[in-house]
Amino acid sequence: MEFRDYYAVLGVGRTATQDEIKKAYRRAARRYHPDVSKEANAEEKFKEVQEAYEVLKDPEKRAAYDQLGSEWRSGEQFRPPPNWGRDFEFRGGAGDSGRGFSDFFSSLFGGGSPFGDVGGGGAAYAARDHHARIDIELEDAFRGGTRTIELRRPRATADGHVAVDTHTLKVGIPAGVLDGQHIRLAGQGEPAQRSGPAGDLFLEVHIRPHRLFQLEGRDVSLTLPVAPWEAALGAQLQVPTLGGPVDMRIPPGSQAGQKLRLRARGLPGQPPGDQLVILKVVLPAADTPQAKALYEQMRRDLAFDPRSHLK
Repeated sequence: MEFRDYYAVLGVGRTATQDEIKKAYRRAARRYHPDVSKEANAEEKFKEVQEAYEVLKDPEKRAAYDQLGSEWRSGEQFRPPPNWGRDFEFRGGAGDSGRGFSDFFSSLFGGGSPFGDVGGGGAAYAARDHHARIDIELEDAFRGGTRTIELRRPRATADGHVAVDTHTLKVGIPAGVLDGQHIRLAGQGEPAQRSGPAGDLFLEVHIRPHRLFQLEGRDVSLTLPVAPWEAALGAQLQVPTLGGPVDMRIPPGSQAGQKLRLRARGLPGQPPGDQLVILKVVLPAADTPQAKALYEQMRRDLAFDPRSHLK
């Protein structure tokens, strides 16, 4: 998709105040409004102006957009950076206000982004609640524990610019927390004004991909390499689990892709998840005279046709 320079669309510099951005938007909106404009492509230009203002009028979206840097140019191919929006804290309850905007906007601020519809997942957000994302390891989700995180909270300054404050929090990670689940920190959202209560902070949990295990709900799966003789003759093997290695029996005559189950070895819960062990038969390389001789012997002595079902 193409990068969009929202400052260029409104004709302002990156250091413009919020008041200057508002004035520039009003001028551009009058110029390109489809009901009065005689400009070519006025309707398309008007949509671009609306989209740019949607981002730059909001201190949170603007601060996040600014972190992309100024090296991008309009029309250049763009892909959101990894972990886009991580460590940003923003107001909840806004929903996805960008329906009908460009793919570029949706990739940064749409419903699938941290700035999209944060009301999903069953959490009820008030106007003073804040929302952020926390990335944890699968082991953290299994064992639970305490994490110290640093969040960035954008705000509009008195002179109309955008500043980003950082603050540090200690977060309790409950054992068995699921991907996408919300952790609520009471009173850690928008500060109280006058006699009103402070908002809450909702942390949306994202579990990072693991080098060994795949997660689905509370269940985890592991691909276990086995030798041909272990699959054919059976074996007692040590298998990694989130709680530590366990001994597992591989039945004789096992096949590649076969799934074995270790009960209650997934994430804790009521009920706990299981661990699925998927067998992967790995062939030794025929890279020595002895290995080649063994394969030649099997070809002669075993009446084996792996393609018999195709005939």
